[in-house]
Amino acid sequence: MTNIRLFPRVLFLLLLTATVAVAQQDDTEPSPSPAVGPQTSATQLQQTQSLSSPSPTPQPKVVRALGRLELDDIVEVNIENLGKWVEAHENHDPAKLVPYLNGRAITGNYPDELHVDRGRLIYHLRITPENREVWIDLLGAPDSVRRPVTLSVGLENGSAFDSVHERENPLPLTVVSPAYGAVAAVIILVTLILLLWLVRKTSIIREPGPHPISGKKRPYNLGRAQMAFWFFLVYASYTTIWLITGALDTITASLLALMGISAGTALGEALIDNGKDTAKTNQVQELTAQKQAIEQAITDVQAQVNDVNAAGATTVTEQTNRDMMTRQLVEGRTRLGQIDLQLRTLAADSSPTVSSGFLRDILSDSSGYSFHRFQIFAWTIVLGIIFVSSVYNNLTMPEFSPTLLGLMGLSAGTYIGFKFPEQK
Repeated sequence: MTNIRLFPRVLFLLLLTATVAVAQQDDTEPSPSPAVGPQTSATQLQQTQSLSSPSPTPQPKVVRALGRLELDDIVEVNIENLGKWVEAHENHDPAKLVPYLNGRAITGNYPDELHVDRGRLIYHLRITPENREVWIDLLGAPDSVRRPVTLSVGLENGSAFDSVHERENPLPLTVVSPAYGAVAAVIILVTLILLLWLVRKTSIIREPGPHPISGKKRPYNLGRAQMAFWFFLVYASYTTIWLITGALDTITASLLALMGISAGTALGEALIDNGKDTAKTNQVQELTAQKQAIEQAITDVQAQVNDVNAAGATTVTEQTNRDMMTRQLVEGRTRLGQIDLQLRTLAADSSPTVSSGFLRDILSDSSGYSFHRFQIFAWTIVLGIIFVSSVYNNLTMPEFSPTLLGLMGLSAGTYIGFKFPEQK
């Protein structure tokens, strides 16, 4: 009976000892994370993740641009969260931020003024050797004085920030200042009108020499017409490139060579024509002197013949002298007739010719249309088209290859060579 009574007490002590041991084990071991089971809510999971991960850094964004987008002008760009972006990483240098136009970085165009705390960057838009290609793509082939572009800011070797001025809200980029463009257009137009008026009314590109009668004009000269063509192209192109880019040193070495070929053609042509004129003048002077001498000799011989006839030629010697003087008179009059014919021919050749129209004048000589003239005319037109295309699309004077310049020089040399046998 005693054992039976003690059994509940022993069982109670064993249970108490086991409970104390389990409690001590729970205090020493870390509690496991609660398992995410099907019964765990999505809200509790998001709260757990938000407490364990840091908040992301706000990204900068271009929110406003003040000023006019134009080369050599000032523009202010406002960026929100710029200060936080700078503090987020040590490599975020705001002094290295450059403008992005149409998604392309204007390299080397760093801000002139920087206000990080206010999110303000002030740029002086400039064209440099590093960003010239980008500016040419932006400004080349203009179809109006302004064109829409997107605007942002970013690191040169990175990507552009988000911006409010994307494709849906572009900004106008001024290609040509309207005021300066109007003035330059008027100057170029006035120059062209004046040149065309001089071409029509004067001998600025015509053959040298006296004017024909009846108010007619002398023929147009191919060499001088070519010089006028290249002069106006270079003049208008230089003004246009300076107006858009501000560049002054745009005349290339190959262009100087091309203008030298054109000037050399006109100069060689003038020297040949002047030589022909000098030769004709010398020939006329020589024939005139011969004519005067023969006329004087005829007068003297005729006087002697008259004296002999008046005295009466009774001897054989006197008759022989009279017959000899008579032959001299016949030969002198024959030679005089030949000289008169030569002088009339030279006078006819030297008479001023009349213009038959621009194309006919520059493409033909006294024998008709000439291939050597057409050749130099055709190559001049082709190079002129290349020239205008380069200026319009690339805003640069073209750089002609030595081979192309050699071809132009060969055409000019052929033309000069054929000038020698031409009748002026």
